[in-house]
Amino acid sequence: MDPAGVFATSFARDQALIRTRQQWIAFTLFILALFVLPYVVGPRLVAISTAMMISAVVVIGLQINTGYAGQVNLGQAAFMGVGAYATGVLATKAGLPFWLSIPLGGGAAAVFGFVFGLSAVRIKGFYLALTTIAAQALFHFLILNLPSSWFGASNGLSLEPATFFGIALATDRSIYYLCLVVAIIMAFGAYGIVRSSHGRAFVAVRDDDVASGMMGINVVRTKATAFLIGAFYAGIGGGLWAYYVRFVAVDQFTLFHSIWFIAMIIVGGMGSVTGALIGVFIITAIREGFVTLGPSLVHQFPALGGDVVFATMNVFLGGIIAAFLIFEPRGLMHRWNIMKRSYRLWPFPY
Repeated sequence: MDPAGVFATSFARDQALIRTRQQWIAFTLFILALFVLPYVVGPRLVAISTAMMISAVVVIGLQINTGYAGQVNLGQAAFMGVGAYATGVLATKAGLPFWLSIPLGGGAAAVFGFVFGLSAVRIKGFYLALTTIAAQALFHFLILNLPSSWFGASNGLSLEPATFFGIALATDRSIYYLCLVVAIIMAFGAYGIVRSSHGRAFVAVRDDDVASGMMGINVVRTKATAFLIGAFYAGIGGGLWAYYVRFVAVDQFTLFHSIWFIAMIIVGGMGSVTGALIGVFIITAIREGFVTLGPSLVHQFPALGGDVVFATMNVFLGGIIAAFLIFEPRGLMHRWNIMKRSYRLWPFPY
């Protein structure tokens, strides 16, 4: 719903993401703030922001897969790991630059996700979730048991810094800008996907796959495509993670991480790209708040210990997720849309 007096006079205007001058100003200021951020905050906040950009790419892919297409996916961290390892191998053994190794790593993750997406043709819900957990287990099994000369096994892979026209992206600021640019590109790509015929097919299959098939939608292809796109986004995020940490190990991509990715879209709002970004920010902020306050709590109360603080953080975050599932199952973005409609209709709520 647009504000009073704002209406579309063409199809292109009706499909535009940003419709008013005020929205353009707010969006421009927001992007400028993201680019200026490394110069006004400390190294720790820059590192947290970089991790948030990487998580945003992964969670946007999960949003397309689960939020729009309705395919429950508990293996997003495994797809991210495939992208990270593929990027690492292409960079270290094939000598490819980052602007080739990261997309190819995303392609490798997409192929891996497509294989498991084929299982979504016959199963869904709880059984599909078990299948994606199997993808997580298979990823760990293959990395640890294949020859160490391939992926490093338990020793992991080390990468050299990414280079751009001879400039090494080895500082916190440079890798932040790399992740920021990629995240912006992937976010706009996601908006394009969900607003296209593919996005409408995803929503139709999510709501009722039988009725969708009767309407002429290829349900098999739609479900497999959703997994392919979601895994591709995870692979791109994994490639960024590989260049950010410059070390890839199998324990960086666990089922625990996949669950937190799910939590981010639950909190932000299912079926909303913007909701995915909001969920990443909120969950990361809460988690980093516990990490920051944890040492001081242990210092004040030595009997607690670090393990107790870590367990408290998980219990608190788990409680937040449960509360959202009970009281606000459609997430914060849904609540924001209600508030936005309310003030745009005032004082004529009827």
